[in-house]
Amino acid sequence: MLREIRNNYQKHKLEEAKLPEDPIALFDYWLKEAIKEKVQEPTAMVVATAADGIPDARIVLLKEISDGNFHFYTNYHSTKGRQLATNPHVALNFFWPELERQVRVKGTTSKVNDALSEEYFNTRPRESQLGAWASAQSETLTNRQQLEQKYEELEKHYEGEVIPKPAHWGGYQVEPFEIEFWQGRPGRLHDRIQYQKNAQGQWTFRRLSP
Repeated sequence: MLREIRNNYQKHKLEEAKLPEDPIALFDYWLKEAIKEKVQEPTAMVVATAADGIPDARIVLLKEISDGNFHFYTNYHSTKGRQLATNPHVALNFFWPELERQVRVKGTTSKVNDALSEEYFNTRPRESQLGAWASAQSETLTNRQQLEQKYEELEKHYEGEVIPKPAHWGGYQVEPFEIEFWQGRPGRLHDRIQYQKNAQGQWTFRRLSP
């Protein structure tokens, strides 16, 4: 029965006296611990958008943290890309069950510069580069063969050549204004610490009831 599935969290705790002033420092520490503990897909994050008041969510991979911003890459013509063009605000969610931890982020997106997107694109496996060209992300396909045929055509077209970054593909950076750290604790008395950024760009935190 679903009602009987539960875990008693007891691995870690959050203490105010040990918290850094900058939440990015704590996030970086938690992420490194998740990688060290071999959490499956430690950089996976839910990206939730809201266009026309209707929420939408999907999982993407965090690719960089730069100047306190979270970076991910996608097709600008995709559903999420169109939604971000309408409403740049997003919510991110990281969940590392092996560490009994969750991080929630609220922020505002903007596109990274094209040079940075191209730099990252050039590090991707060739198959992924071809996939970025082959897939009209979020558009309707007649069948699987249509996608595979397009991929094969591009593979032949770029054989022996460097694959350029598509103009419709690139990165977003999420500038956070709120970050919440959730640490599972026994008896469902979990630790929740919420950081908020003020108008001067300074972070403050408070403890929330679980």
